[in-house]
Amino acid sequence: MDLRNVAIIAHVDHGKTTLVDRLLQQSGSFRENQKVAERAMDSNDLEKERGITILAKATSILWHDTRINIVDTPGHADFGGEVERILNMVDGALVLVDAAEGPLPQTKFVVSKALKMGLKPIVVINKVDRPDARPTEVINEVFDLFAALDATDEQLDFPILYGSAKEGWMAPALEGPKDQGMTPLFELVLRHVGAPKIENGPFRLLGTIMEANPYLGRLITGRITSGTVKPNQAVKVLDHTGKLIESGRVTKVLAFRGLERVPVDEAEAGDIVAIAGLPEATVANTICDPEVEQPLKAQPIDPPTLAMMFRVNDSPLAGTEGSKVTGRMIRDRLLREAEGNVALRVKESDERDSMEVAGRGELQLGILIETMRREGYELSVSRPKVLIRRNEKGEMEEPIEEVVIDVDEIHSGVVVQKMSERKADMIELKPSGGGRVRLVFYAPTRGLIGYQGELLTDTRGTAIMNRLFHAYAPYKGDIPGRRNGVLISNEQGEAVAYAMWKLEDRGPMMIEPGWKVYRGMIVGEHTRDNDLEINVLKGKQLTNIRTTSKDEAVRLTPPIRMSLEKALAYIQDDELVEVTPKSIRLRKQLLDPNDRKRADRAKEAVAV
Repeated sequence: MDLRNVAIIAHVDHGKTTLVDRLLQQSGSFRENQKVAERAMDSNDLEKERGITILAKATSILWHDTRINIVDTPGHADFGGEVERILNMVDGALVLVDAAEGPLPQTKFVVSKALKMGLKPIVVINKVDRPDARPTEVINEVFDLFAALDATDEQLDFPILYGSAKEGWMAPALEGPKDQGMTPLFELVLRHVGAPKIENGPFRLLGTIMEANPYLGRLITGRITSGTVKPNQAVKVLDHTGKLIESGRVTKVLAFRGLERVPVDEAEAGDIVAIAGLPEATVANTICDPEVEQPLKAQPIDPPTLAMMFRVNDSPLAGTEGSKVTGRMIRDRLLREAEGNVALRVKESDERDSMEVAGRGELQLGILIETMRREGYELSVSRPKVLIRRNEKGEMEEPIEEVVIDVDEIHSGVVVQKMSERKADMIELKPSGGGRVRLVFYAPTRGLIGYQGELLTDTRGTAIMNRLFHAYAPYKGDIPGRRNGVLISNEQGEAVAYAMWKLEDRGPMMIEPGWKVYRGMIVGEHTRDNDLEINVLKGKQLTNIRTTSKDEAVRLTPPIRMSLEKALAYIQDDELVEVTPKSIRLRKQLLDPNDRKRADRAKEAVAV
């Protein structure tokens, strides 16, 4: 059978998963009466809730006599570790671009990887039905992007399709025809993308996606480079240096058929399959015939730029809301995550009962913490720290990101001011239509921690920020952090409305009446720059005199709501976020006020 392997590349929210839905429906992968969830490829709850692709997934479509394997790649650079490996499996790429927004940094990130690997792109301009669509300008922007990324002449001569994945049509011209559905896209893939290159020799497969299956154990997905594989076949696993990891037998070979994975008796070179039965094999390992000595070349992965400490939750409320609370459980879970996610680095920390987890960005680490709390874990995490390195001359270097902010013209001044405070250099400012401007900065990763919330406040929720790792550059010096101190509880118990009402002039609260608090827990933000200990448990003194003024109703200002991302951005170096399946609390690292004073004195002595 004829085979085609393609990846779909797009920025977050440009309609990638919706496009896959329409391709599956129109190729006859579903029965007429089959009920299929919207965005069928978004398999886990977090993907469905946030509308982003986190894990790469493969699916397969039969169009006439050709099987098209489609790989859905994550659109966010934080999950770029997935992207770099996936492109090894395919021979062509659909570059999906929003007709109004044009190519954004995450598109640029994946496209640059695809062009370097020599993939032939097909450009698909999606959402042409938007009222603010500007398809002709967007095509010019895509061409400029490809040229800037050193595309070859052949890659620059890319075919273009216009359409709307939501409405279920694609056409070679803007005006249509719209009645052919996705047929023009299928036909273009068959014409433009070549059949997979097949090498001679015994069976070899490079592991690209890894997952744990409760029934089959570890499943490794990849493209067969040469030879064939059958269940019960003897194989060995080599790492990228050629060192033997394990020898064993394949228990099952699963091929992708629509959204299902179907066991097959034999799979041939060029096809994308999942293999079960090898407990030690992981991503970037070569699974091969016992006679093979040389491993397949694996794509190098960009280094992590942010690190956080994951610690055992040692607060007075530890163990009251979660089922998995011990250091051993947290350690095993993190090591298991690092096995499947090559962009994540987990190592033992110098501190007791804590692990250092390094990743690509706040979103990637936030998703990991959110997944763990949903699984019943309790832990406390520190503020994200940027990984600084030294060059050959011994000078400090820090990661710099390319930041693209789309904002209404009236708010551009405050954005430029805030970014310059965060040591960012402005590279470009250009109108993007509809009274909006596009600002491009090179900014240190340190300065961007926690800026998303501030940006939305400054621009009344109208700004869109996208960021992408650019390079390491000389250290830019100190960047001012949070300007306000915090309100800290000095007692343990349940917060009382009357006490909170009396303390409102000290600053906005982060808790509600009846919430459990403990000594050292952060309950609000101080109006000044110093920390203040307060008592939120103090009830009203009862007397035997009744007056109207004494019985005044307590009306509290609504508290500051802290989401996980907001909390991680808010805390300082001496604070932690306590994460449980039910709550997110902020606390001081040292709960005892005397310990905190001693630590401050020690810090001052070192500074002197």
